[in-house]
Amino acid sequence: MSQASVTVDEQGVLYLKGVLDYNTGPLLRKQGQALIAQSAGNALQINCSGVEKSSSVGLALLLAFLRDGRGAGKDVELVQLPEDMRKIAQVCDLTEILGIEPCRFACSKD
Repeated sequence: MSQASVTVDEQGVLYLKGVLDYNTGPLLRKQGQALIAQSAGNALQINCSGVEKSSSVGLALLLAFLRDGRGAGKDVELVQLPEDMRKIAQVCDLTEILGIEPCRFACSKD
């Protein structure tokens, strides 16, 4: 299992990588909050292409980062969200809040 990390580049892109779960979530939350507060510009893009696996903790992190960015007056966009995170977001009815498309396959209502 790899370690998780959150970094930001000069263009204001926040990168989430690794496994997002209850073990990694608290530290990522603190680090991401600080990085967002320090980032310049009016836009923040959260790139999840490096996420290997996520529980609902990953969605909680995204919601917190959205709140932090919007609270700092930034336009926030999520990109390259893995399919498993999309499915969790759809089950939790968060796709509209997160500004993402629902998962490709309808989740069963049975």
